Amino acid sequence: MEEFVLFDDPGIRGSLLPFTFTRPVADIRIGILKISEKWEFLLQRKAKFHTQDYLQEKFPPSQIETLWINGAWIPDSKSLDAIKSLGQGQSLYFGKTLLASYIGETEKNLSDLSSKESVQIDFEPTLLQKTWNIFQFNGAEIRKDFKFLTSGRKSAPVADPHTIFYNENEVFIEEGVTVKAAVLNAENGPIYLGKGSEVQEGAIIRGPFSLGESSVVNMGAKIRGDTTVGPHSKVGGEVGNSVIFGFSNKGHEGYLGNSVLGEWCNLGADTNTSNLKNNYAHVKVWEYTKGGFANTGLQFCGLMMGDHSKCGINTMFNTGTVVGVGANIFGSGFPRNFVPSFSWGGSQGFSTFRFPKFRETAEAVMKRRSIELDEVEESILNHIYENTKSYRIWEKSS
Repeated sequence: MEEFVLFDDPGIRGSLLPFTFTRPVADIRIGILKISEKWEFLLQRKAKFHTQDYLQEKFPPSQIETLWINGAWIPDSKSLDAIKSLGQGQSLYFGKTLLASYIGETEKNLSDLSSKESVQIDFEPTLLQKTWNIFQFNGAEIRKDFKFLTSGRKSAPVADPHTIFYNENEVFIEEGVTVKAAVLNAENGPIYLGKGSEVQEGAIIRGPFSLGESSVVNMGAKIRGDTTVGPHSKVGGEVGNSVIFGFSNKGHEGYLGNSVLGEWCNLGADTNTSNLKNNYAHVKVWEYTKGGFANTGLQFCGLMMGDHSKCGINTMFNTGTVVGVGANIFGSGFPRNFVPSFSWGGSQGFSTFRFPKFRETAEAVMKRRSIELDEVEESILNHIYENTKSYRIWEKSS
């Protein structure tokens, strides 16, 4: 199968941390699909990645001269037309942002494109540039992906007589799905239930909503629109306008709103996230590229939690909290608004979640999904551990 490359834009990648600590930009899920999967669907080619060196073994690059596309570019039909019209001797731009180019014999990498003709795109592309864009754009992306995935196909039936549908034509159910005594309201947007997923008794779901393969909506859950639950995850309680990448659990009561959770995360029972400040002011969140807090311009913004991070029961997250990779948060009170990677503690203070202990936890968690923490994954996580020490300020004073 032909290949193409999705490259990390160095001017964007840092603003998508902590999620890009563990993945290329194009491996981010937004809507039903990851950005890479959207491009694969449109181009009918296999995606490869050009990303940070420590990630390349897990996300291999292409070995051939081929088309390179900005991994932050979320495609649509216009994007496909623009790519198809791009010549071998041209590079496609939006302003100063490189969107696509062919890397051929005369170019070794993206920094050597001076000989190519610059072509400006004639529409504004959708670029994922900030962490909060993930939930901001999610509703529109669910609608778009729903059309891609369901066009010309017939939904599997639901035999349960106690499940209530509103606008059933906008509900698509893949094979192996179980739904019992639930309310599925697709009047405001589509509902997609992935292969082998389950919606348990008493769950109330409003679209746009996507449930990934083998994931579960627990009994009595209240799911508001613009929400994505990736594959192999569990969700319960109240959730609104949030994205869970996959392999993560928010299975109990508690509120998650305007938030993004990476993979292998777990929120303890009755965890709550604030997504609105008491004074209704714009929310500020930690910006890695700035080394401080940046104004999102949003009134609603909740929790951004990187891969392998977890919190104990009754945890309370303040508005606009950012949690890095591999953190373990517990105890009463509100933890700080920025929790560095591999932190252990809560509002009373933090110590370092030492890597050997973290590895034991990660191995146990992944084993429950029959997935091994292999040498490649461990190397990535160890690299992040070593390269985020500067954020764990208590290590300097100990």
